[in-house]
Parts: sequence; structure tokens; C-alpha cells
Amino acid sequence: MSRLFMDLCAGKQEAQRFFGAGAGADWQTRPQLPAHWPELVKLLGEQNGEAAHAALAALTEGAGTVVTGQQVGLLGGPLLTALKAATALARARQATAAGRPHAAIFWLATEDHDFAEIDHVMLPAGRALETLRYAHPEAAAGRPVGGLVLGEEITALVERAQELLGPGEASDALAAAYKPGRTFAQAFADFYRTMFAAEGLLTLDASGRGFHRLGAPVLRAALEQADELHSALLERNGELEAAGYHAQVAVGEQNSLLFLLDEVTGARVALKRTVPTAAEPGGLWQAGARSYSTADLVGILESAPERISPSALLRPVFQDSLLSTSLVIGGPAEIAYFAQSGVLYERILGRQTPAQPRLFATLIEPGIAKLLDRHGLSLDQLFTETPATLAQRLAEQSMPAETKQKLAAASDALEQELDALVGWMQAEDKGMGQSAETAAGKIRYQMNRLRTLAANFQLQRETSYTRHAESLMNALYPDGHLQERVHGAAYYFARYGAALAETLTRQAEDTCAGHAALRMG
Repeated sequence: MSRLFMDLCAGKQEAQRFFGAGAGADWQTRPQLPAHWPELVKLLGEQNGEAAHAALAALTEGAGTVVTGQQVGLLGGPLLTALKAATALARARQATAAGRPHAAIFWLATEDHDFAEIDHVMLPAGRALETLRYAHPEAAAGRPVGGLVLGEEITALVERAQELLGPGEASDALAAAYKPGRTFAQAFADFYRTMFAAEGLLTLDASGRGFHRLGAPVLRAALEQADELHSALLERNGELEAAGYHAQVAVGEQNSLLFLLDEVTGARVALKRTVPTAAEPGGLWQAGARSYSTADLVGILESAPERISPSALLRPVFQDSLLSTSLVIGGPAEIAYFAQSGVLYERILGRQTPAQPRLFATLIEPGIAKLLDRHGLSLDQLFTETPATLAQRLAEQSMPAETKQKLAAASDALEQELDALVGWMQAEDKGMGQSAETAAGKIRYQMNRLRTLAANFQLQRETSYTRHAESLMNALYPDGHLQERVHGAAYYFARYGAALAETLTRQAEDTCAGHAALRMG
């Protein structure tokens, strides 16, 4: 995690000053409702249906919104997606309980065009992980991922997922959502609406014309104030670097805050700014090989607003202008974006939305919990290990008491004698003392080799330590990464049903929990 994010969580003033009022403000007092609110709620209703009646009714009456979001990953994407949804629901509940009604909305990042980020899901399979990957024929074209239509190939992937997950609510929900002819956005939204149905989660795909028309003022500002906003971002990046931080998003000389969807191919192409000239004092915009004036792009925005797409820095401003957001829930990188996008918020919306981090958690299943307890391990200890080093550690812990005692006695005696000898030689001559330190280090290395030899002998005698180490690392710290970023959420919903949504939501009620080690029942 970036130092900026860590310092923000620690409450350090040098970081907090880049985040406006921040999450410490009274975020439960919602911003003023925009004029487009009734139409927005209508569009939300069309996407969420009758099952979301209670949340939609609250919005109709002016409830505030807590918003989170994620890319529309294959078969539900990673576990962190569910942690985001649970955190947004927990904050909405807390505000509602305080007499300030709020609803939780999950923003589907359907306009992203990096298909490689969402084309796979990893599901635990015994002591291994199995990667299910979808190869889409149109992915290389750079089209927004949410609109890509699932082909017949999805059927085999869902069937394999069901074999790994077993029968149950999650398997049924995947089969119902991920069908040929449906888009990635539709499938992903249906799966999470089903899993979080009891909690009242709303999902929102804002890529269509209706939502873009409502958010057009933000997109227009990014066109007409492009140079001013660019300068503000460069200035903010300089301030971050001067404070010892780095900018989360690089801002190049020609970068803009917008993409253009190609009218023919549907590809999402970055809009670049060209330097103003005598012939074009307002400068031009470049999208691939084509050039546009600002007036040209404003014309596209008026006639086909869905073709203008916000960048990572502008997207939260676009989102919050639509939803009049009270609070944003994000991961470390997303929260860090706000240090830069804050200057866009102030210049376009005149306010900055507070942001809080999502729940961070590792889910520990009963069998894995027994292994941890058996070997006297804690979760944070695993974060410094690999399967090989953990197996070695388990073997060392299990050595016969007599072996441990003899190794410890030899090591203590050696240290005592070496310290005395090296100290005497240093007193006699500084150069001789330095050489003695070097030689002593080599002797200590050989002593450590004796420990390793004893542990390896124990490891060869008891192969279960290798199996235990592989099981622990695969379940809790797969490939040296946090579980929440690797394991598919569908695996845990398959194991614990839709009730997992409520478990995670309750866990997320603590706003200062750090990284939770959540033991499952």
C-alpha cells in the first residue's frame, strides 16, 4: 500500500490536507439533491427491478448514497469486490440508524477497456488454485468491457466453476447470471444483486446514454476547462512530490481526462490535447489518427453523450455529480486517487466527497484455523513466509526436545565464546577486530546450517509439514498476495451461502479494524 494511503489512515496531517474535509467530516449529512434526481432514481429502478423496492423508495424520498465500485470481473471477480459492497452497506446502515437514511450503490466500472484485468477468476481447488479464463474475440479491440457479450464459451467455464464450488446458492446464481448472449455487466450485476439481495444493494451501470446525459455537465467542463484542469493536476502532483508522496496517476503533457468511443469500432480511445497554435488558438484534441476541436467534441456530447468517457481521475467526479454521493468506499489505490482528483472536485463540483477505505479481511475456514492453532501460527506470521520457508519453520518447531536443547545449548555457548574472543581481539587491534567479526559471522552461518540440517531431516521424516504449509499459504496468502485480491468471491459464497453477505457487512461496521482475520463458522 502506498505511504500516502497509510499516512491518511494513520491520521497524519501532511496526508489529510490533500483530501479536503475527508472522512472525518460529518459525511452523513448528504449534499443537496440535484435537479436530475427523479430521473436518476427512475434509471436505477430500471436496472435493479422490484427486488430493490425498499432502497429505491428511500432514494425517492431523498435518502443519501454511499458508493463503491469495481470492474465487472469474470464469475464475480475477486473477494475484495464483496468486501467493498459490504462496507458500503455497513456505512449506509450506520447513517440510517442515526436518522439520516442512506442507500448503498455499487458502481459497475463497465467503461474500463483493460480486458486482461477482468478476464479470469481464481478458485481454490484443494491445495491448489485453478484459474478460469475467458478469451473474448473482441477484447483486443479496446472496447469497454461491460458491453462485451458472452459467447457459448461461458457455458463450459460456468460448468467447471460449479464442479469446483459444488451445488448451492452461489453455483445457481452464477449459472443464472453468466449465460450466452448476456453482457459482462449484466452478469456481474445479477450475481451480486442475488448474493446481497437481503441487504438491499443497488448496482449501477452508467455507461448508457441516459446516465451520460445526466452527467454531461462534468464531461463538458472537462472539455471546456481542459487546460485549467490539467494545470491544476500538475500543480497538485508537484505538491504531493514535495510532501514526499508520489502521484497515483501520472499526468503527461498531452493527457486529458477523457476518452472517446470510436463510432465504428466502439474502441475506447484516449483523447490527447495538442498545443494551441495561431490557426487553432483553442488547441485540438487527438483520438488515434483523428483530430477534433472542442466544439466538435461538445457536439458529440450533446448528440451521443455515451461516447465521451471519463478517465480514472475524473470518473469519481462524474459519479458523484450523478449520485450526490455522501461517502465513497474504496481500496488503497482508489482512495489515493482522491489526493489528485480533489482539485477536479473543487473546480467542477465545488466540493469534495469524503472517502473511507473498504474492509480488509482474510477469511479463515475451519480446517485452516485448526492448522494455524496446531502450529501456533498467526495470520500476520504467514505474510512473511513462502510455502518452502513455512514448511521449514514447521519442521523446526516439531524437532524433538532433545535436539532443540542441544542446538540451543551449542548456539548459546558459541555466542558467548565468540563475543568474548571478538571483544578481546578488537581491544588488541582494530583491524584484527574487524577480521574477527568477519570470521565470527562465518562461524555463525555454519551454526545456522546445523539448525537447517536438523530441520530438513525432520521435514523429510514428516512430509505432512510440506502439505500443511502449502494448504496454509494457498488459503491465506496465495502466491505472496492477499487472499482478497486472488481468490474468487464466488468460492466463499459457495461455502457459506448468501448469509456471507451479512457476515461481511457486520464485520465492516468497525471503521478502524485494520486487516481482519475473520474465522468462519
